[in-house]
Amino acid sequence: MMREEDKDNKGILIKNGKVYTMADDGILDGGQVLIRDGIIEDVGYNLEASGNTEIIDAKGCYVMPGIIDAHCHIGLFETAIGTAGNDGNETADPVTPELRAIDAIYPLDKEFAHAASHGVTCVATGPGSANPIAGQFVAMKTAGRTLKEMIVREPLAMKVAFGENPKRIYGTKGQSPVTRMATASLIRRWLSEAREYVQKKDLAKKLGDYDRMPPFDLKLESLELVIRRVIPLKAHAHRADDIMTALRIAEEFDVDITLDHCSEGHLIASELAEYGKGVILGPLTDFPSKPEVANRCPEAAAILCDAGLTVAIMSDLPATHVGYLPMAVGLCMKAGLPEMEAFKTITINAANILNLDDRIGSLERGKDGDVAVFSSHPLKDITARCVLSVVNGIICHREF
Repeated sequence: MMREEDKDNKGILIKNGKVYTMADDGILDGGQVLIRDGIIEDVGYNLEASGNTEIIDAKGCYVMPGIIDAHCHIGLFETAIGTAGNDGNETADPVTPELRAIDAIYPLDKEFAHAASHGVTCVATGPGSANPIAGQFVAMKTAGRTLKEMIVREPLAMKVAFGENPKRIYGTKGQSPVTRMATASLIRRWLSEAREYVQKKDLAKKLGDYDRMPPFDLKLESLELVIRRVIPLKAHAHRADDIMTALRIAEEFDVDITLDHCSEGHLIASELAEYGKGVILGPLTDFPSKPEVANRCPEAAAILCDAGLTVAIMSDLPATHVGYLPMAVGLCMKAGLPEMEAFKTITINAANILNLDDRIGSLERGKDGDVAVFSSHPLKDITARCVLSVVNGIICHREF
């Protein structure tokens, strides 16, 4: 019988595995991970499993932090139901910063269970790339029944898009943007208006004269978070010129930015290194179906890493399944990315780029109890199975 004092002290001890901590501890052969009350209590050897602790023998397995997908659209493009479940692009207006992913995500979509069963425990998901300014991303766990229990950070970032997609969507309607120039202009215009909106609010507060407050504007309220550097721009940009336009705009307005897709980033790696922004590559396992991704390649990860950039790999669901991330990273390893750097692309690097490294991305004391256990090397062996997934200290998938 469970003792009363143990009810609120539930734990999991994973032992005897090859533990990739993604922290200063490095790799612990035959190491242990102790989780209690949803948090990692300790990582090391000979840990004490007192009280109400389930002991899991992971001998012969690879233990790593829960995998992080730094860019996808899970929950907004639902599985196998077509138009009825496509809620990722609001194509009636090219500028929609006020849209929030959480208002369209279906947390019971089966892709969440698929992700968790493949070791993916956290995702960054949000609007697609039809609009120059598309709306707010959210970071969430892959296990749970409601958004309230799954959200890690909301809002996480403001999605903006450059290149072919906005041109294609609105050009066919005879509506701006028809060119790359117009896409950049729209983004500049709204960031300018947001900056002015913020300045007026600040002046009114400083003077104590609230009659000076600008009229409430939901679009500008949403962009205020970008201007104040509360959240970054999350820039969809494939081609080298689009990448540099995104960086130029971020520099002009002194806002934070991440470079998502970055399909030609390796062609300008030294230039990107001067900016030092996070790069989220992908998808890498789908067919290159449009001109701006013609130069996409798995070699890019190693090139960008060698240039000193922080690199993550994304699934970009619905382009590929979230659970195929280890396969995509394996392709990057095959193309020259060192093993530890490869693991980082879907763990601590992804967490750093998303500004979530205080909670996830490595197996360290005090971080969320998110762990993935694989039957063999998850990046080298395509037959490797995720045999255990733990999200917030709760087992959500197991095969032993």
